[in-house]
Amino acid sequence: MTTLAETFLRRPYGLLEYVADAVRVVAALSVVVVGVGWGVVEIAVLMLALLGTLVPRMLGLRATFDLMVGVAALGAAWSSVFELYTRVAGYDTVVHFVLNGLLAAVFVVLARRAGWIVSLDRDRDGRGGAGRSARVGSVLLTVAFGLAAGTLWEMGEWAGHTLIDSAIFVGYDDTIGDLAAGGLGSLLAGLGLPFLVGGDVRGRAARASSSGGDVDGAVGVDAVGHGRSSVHHR
Repeated sequence: MTTLAETFLRRPYGLLEYVADAVRVVAALSVVVVGVGWGVVEIAVLMLALLGTLVPRMLGLRATFDLMVGVAALGAAWSSVFELYTRVAGYDTVVHFVLNGLLAAVFVVLARRAGWIVSLDRDRDGRGGAGRSARVGSVLLTVAFGLAAGTLWEMGEWAGHTLIDSAIFVGYDDTIGDLAAGGLGSLLAGLGLPFLVGGDVRGRAARASSSGGDVDGAVGVDAVGHGRSSVHHR
């Protein structure tokens, strides 16, 4: 099985992977830009966004999923810099719905890869593959991770408002609304997890087999930890 470093340094495959890498470059340049034109808070926000764009590549996630996470993280960070959350009504809720859900799905994948979560690769009836119990478990785990991440997010906003900049908006209604939006986004991400991390990889696997090797060093355990051979793909 490939290491995180090998997966991260692999050559991009297909247009979407090149676009996702371009988003990572933009995120890195954004840190430099806010370092020149803005302050410490903005630098911290963009650095978190940069980390958010790097993790999907380290995990070798599907390029579509990778790109969605990168765009959402970078967009959320720049929205904070330009204070769109306080200027546009409802915008904060939309960002929580989208980004919280995507990050929850990433956390589930990371937890399975790290062995923190037992992989449910068989139903009680012995059928191979992810059955109903595994699917329900994945959805519930995604929602749980999403709610936990949303809680930490809100605590971070409170800490920023209290300790750093009182302009950071916090409030009871805002907090509950954000948590609810993040939970719903996580539920949707959990339901869509098979699409986000799966797909048809037979073509790339066949080419890798015929050439006597893997595809860009990305053959390994599948993203949701079911233990079957797979290829990281678009």
